[in-house]
Amino acid sequence: MKRFITSILVIVAMISIIAGCSKSSEEENTLVIGIDDKFAPLGFRDENNDIVGFDIDYAKAAAKKMGMKVEFQPIDWETKESELSSGRIDLIWNGYTITDERKKKVLFTKPYLKNAQVVVTLADSPFTKLNDLKGKEVGLQSLSSAADALDADPIKAKIKKVTEFKDNVSALTDLKNGRLDAVVIDEIVINYYMTKEEGTFKVLEESLAPEEYGIGVKKGNEELLNKLQKALDEMNEDGTAGEISKKWFGEDKLIK
Repeated sequence: MKRFITSILVIVAMISIIAGCSKSSEEENTLVIGIDDKFAPLGFRDENNDIVGFDIDYAKAAAKKMGMKVEFQPIDWETKESELSSGRIDLIWNGYTITDERKKKVLFTKPYLKNAQVVVTLADSPFTKLNDLKGKEVGLQSLSSAADALDADPIKAKIKKVTEFKDNVSALTDLKNGRLDAVVIDEIVINYYMTKEEGTFKVLEESLAPEEYGIGVKKGNEELLNKLQKALDEMNEDGTAGEISKKWFGEDKLIK
């Protein structure tokens, strides 16, 4: 009798484990998107702590085209590729710059937005050009394309110190508090903050590097990549994407 009971318990345990590991049909139909929730205006929290932004609306519309639901998962941006490869998220979608190095780790959709890495200082700063950063302290988001752009520019060797932050908000806060002389940041992001805090910042005349945003998909998942790209193409054709762009940028800035 003991053996019979033990066998039953083992079977029940195995069933529980299998059930716990299996995704429900609802989970299978949900796209989990990894974002940096402090990356305005692409993905950030509003005054009600709701996640909003251009990429948020863009992703929701694409998921609807695909007949899927969407879930936004704030992640540590330093571990974004690890989150994707582990399966904890399905997509990296939040101002994710396409680079040759990242192409080795993820699949990318076609680019959808142009951007550039620029240098921002306080509005009353005497700096106007990149060479003015010689001997100064500069901040940027860790493991971002801002870091890549600065590394690739000769000015990097002349800078006194580069401090890395988990997000752009922290870097800009240190700039405003006088702990930094400048911040390397996405042009799209700083343009947003300059409209919100008029007279606080200015952008140097020279930019570091032009770039383009894409959506990252796990290596080997061409099925999801193709399905997503089809939805994005349809949104360009029917005007859905353009309307979302006009909502957040005042114009259709999408790459067609």
